Amino acid sequence: MAVTLGGNPIDVAGSFPKSATPRPISSWSTRIWPTSRWPISPARKILNIVPSLDTPVCATSTKKFNDAAVGNTAVLIISADLPFAMSRFCGAESTNNVTTLSTMRGAEFMKNYGVAITSGPLAGITARAVVVLDEHNKVLHAELVPEIKQEPNYDAALAALK
Repeated sequence: MAVTLGGNPIDVAGSFPKSATPRPISSWSTRIWPTSRWPISPARKILNIVPSLDTPVCATSTKKFNDAAVGNTAVLIISADLPFAMSRFCGAESTNNVTTLSTMRGAEFMKNYGVAITSGPLAGITARAVVVLDEHNKVLHAELVPEIKQEPNYDAALAALK
């Protein structure tokens, strides 16, 4: 799938998950830096993969998924931001229902999940995507957002949990 930044094509490397396929988190969970509540119990998971919490769209998606977090669902915010910046953001925005994970030491996650931007001004960080996993880490929903500046389809991601 083509991904753009402001309408300009950018290259994204790796294999983006497809629905109904298993995506084990054990291969990357110890390599990306959790800032809170780790390890995640066997729960459904929303992986909100964002370029940086310092951008309005990333901040909005984090807040929306934080507000939607219910029951046996873990919301994981994954970005290239430093863990300290992620913690500061979550404290300032009162996003207490999310677990932040930094790809700072886990670049292989970006390629394994097909979100590694390899060209343009954002090379080295993640494309915007949402992946919903069930309790057994099988993909229920996967969206690689085609334009980095757009928000994901929240309704589709949350509907996959029902």
